[in-house]
Parts: sequence; structure tokens; C-alpha cells
Amino acid sequence: MRTQRYLIVNADDFGQSHGINRGIMAAYKQGIVTSASLMVRWPAAAEAAVYSRHHPDLGLGLHVDMSEWACHAGQWIRLYEVIPSADLAAVADEVFRQLEVFIRLVGRKPTHLDSHQHSHRYEPLRTVLRQLARRLEIPLRHYCEEVHYCGDFYGQTAKGTPMPEAISVEGLLNTLVRLPAGITELSCHPGQEADLETMYRTERAEEVKVLCDPRVRAFLSAMGIELCSFRDCPAVISKSANGAGVARSRDRVVGRAGLQPADCEE
Repeated sequence: MRTQRYLIVNADDFGQSHGINRGIMAAYKQGIVTSASLMVRWPAAAEAAVYSRHHPDLGLGLHVDMSEWACHAGQWIRLYEVIPSADLAAVADEVFRQLEVFIRLVGRKPTHLDSHQHSHRYEPLRTVLRQLARRLEIPLRHYCEEVHYCGDFYGQTAKGTPMPEAISVEGLLNTLVRLPAGITELSCHPGQEADLETMYRTERAEEVKVLCDPRVRAFLSAMGIELCSFRDCPAVISKSANGAGVARSRDRVVGRAGLQPADCEE
């Protein structure tokens, strides 16, 4: 385990639209996607859940959805907010509501937890999801010490400026060659059609092409990088999730006030 490299390729936003669903399905069947995170509030969530039931090898986590931001003319604006983000009780209630919907749709608990645009980096959602991850004994993105998170496969800067080189085949291979030993989660955002009005649209189809490019899988094989998911990766995940490792973090706890959503991946 000290030198072996394992890669979870996790597709965010599963269920947000039919085009996104089709892109994730293609990147799973024909490419290197091994896992996805389901947004249960959106109309295409049921379609995604049915697909997951018929493809149990695709790990499926809960992509907690509290809000979405977009950058216009250099300014971040909130497109929607599900509940008041500073209200601890409301946040906890909404998280458990989304978890209940997930279990009803999928028929089992999620393999992992994360959130739309990384909103769980901030309080109070951070505390709620850390406690939930501990309770469910599953990894939480950024807070499982055994899983390194990599968000480099993303076609925009933090201000929404196009960065196509990051989601090219060459860009992905450059990211993969730098993977550390152990387990890495590489996030991605594939989609077949731009059928959703978000700041990350046309890049999704390009991601599908790159994730399905045979050169990528050949490179992984040549480098000895093993694909896995949150449900079938090495036992070190379970060891970490069964202890305090899922919820431990060296990060300083910071409130939401005064912060800008600088890392607003979709």
C-alpha cells in the first residue's frame, strides 16, 4: 500500500440533468469513471438511481445540494439557496431529508459523502456532514485521511475563465503522473449535452471524450495505477471509515461569513 497507487474517478452532479446522466453513464461504460455522486433534488435523479441499481459496480455517494454560485463579470452571485446556509438546524434537517431521498431512490446508503461546489468546507454544513460520515462509517471528501482529493481535472479557473488544457488528454495524463501513493479521488463533471444553465456547460462534453479516450486507460495500466471505487477500493478505506479518520481534519474551522466561494466546481 505504501507505493501502490489507487484511483477513484468520481463524477459529480449525477441526476442534475438527463444530459449529465448520459455523460456519466458513457464515461462509466466506455471510460474510466468508477464512482458518482447523486444530487437527489433534481428531476433526473430517479433516472440516475435506476441506472445505479442496474450497475452496482458504480459506486454512488450523496452530493449534498444546498446552493449554487456562478461568477459573472468577476463577481460571484448565488443562483439558488435551498435553505439558509447559516441555520444549523435547517441545514441538518435538509441533509437528512436528502439522505432519506437517496436511500429511497437507491435502496441503500451512499458509499461516500460530498457536496455541490464543496459547500461542506464551511460551517455549519461541515460539522453536520462530518458527524453523518462518522455515523454512516463512510468517507467524506476532504476529511478522510486515507483518500487524497484531486480537483485538477476541471476546465475553468476559480473565476470561471475557460481552461481547456486541464481537461485535455495531455492535461489529464499530466495530472495522473503526479498522483501520490495510496488512494486518490479524482473528481470530474461529464455530460453529453449542455442542457443545464450553469457556468460549467460546454466543458462537460469534452470531459466525456477525454475520460473515454483509450490512451488514458493505457496510461493507467502502464503506470500501474489501479482503478477502484469507494465501495470496492482497498481495505484501508474501511479501516479509516470505521474509526475517527473519516471525520478528522487539520483544517481550521472557519465560518461562512466573509468568505467567497473561490473553489466553486460544479
